[in-house]
Amino acid sequence: MIVTTTHSVEGRPIAEYKGIVVGEAILGANVFRDLFAGITDIIGGRSGAYEQELGKARKTALSEMEDHARDLGATAVVGVDLDYEVINNMLMVSASGTAVVLE
Repeated sequence: MIVTTTHSVEGRPIAEYKGIVVGEAILGANVFRDLFAGITDIIGGRSGAYEQELGKARKTALSEMEDHARDLGATAVVGVDLDYEVINNMLMVSASGTAVVLE
C-alpha cells in the first residue's frame, strides 16, 4: 500500500475516494517513568530509548491506519498527517489520511 503525505501519487490518478482513515497508539505514563528512571543513553540531550518508543508508537499508528484503509478496499492513503498529543500523562500518536483507490 502506498502511504504519502502528499495529496496525490504522481502518475497514478485517484479513481475513488474511500474516506478518512485513522490509526492511534497511546503510550501510558508508566512507559515514560520507566524510560526516565533508567536512562543511561542520553547523549547531547537526546534519549535513544525515548525516541525508540516514539518510533514504535508511530509505526503502530501508521500500521493501524493502513489496516483500516485495506478494510475499505483502498490501494493507497494520501494526505497523511501525524499528530502527537499529551492526554492525562499519556502520549497519543495519531495518523490520519484519506483512503483512495488508484488507477
